[in-house]
Amino acid sequence: MIRGLHPMRALLLAAALASSLAGIGCAEHHAYRVYDPYYTDYHTWNNDEVVYYHRWAEETHRDRDRDFRKLPPNEQKEYWTWRHNHGDHDRDHGHS
Repeated sequence: MIRGLHPMRALLLAAALASSLAGIGCAEHHAYRVYDPYYTDYHTWNNDEVVYYHRWAEETHRDRDRDFRKLPPNEQKEYWTWRHNHGDHDRDHGHS
């Protein structure tokens, strides 16, 4: 009887792990709003903004995988200055 349950347990464990990994992958796709205190506006931090951030990081020889929110304030300011000089089609302009 124990042998008959073993494949089912393995299947349940595999399903649980797969759903956990799927949830982790989706976490990167959640957008949030970031306030730019230097230009007093908001930006939606989504996949579009990540493209700009990666481009800035590469152009300025920084680690593109570093979380923007963990950058020192002077580097965040550098990013926002760069960002405002490289298009603004995806900004919120302070609207909710």
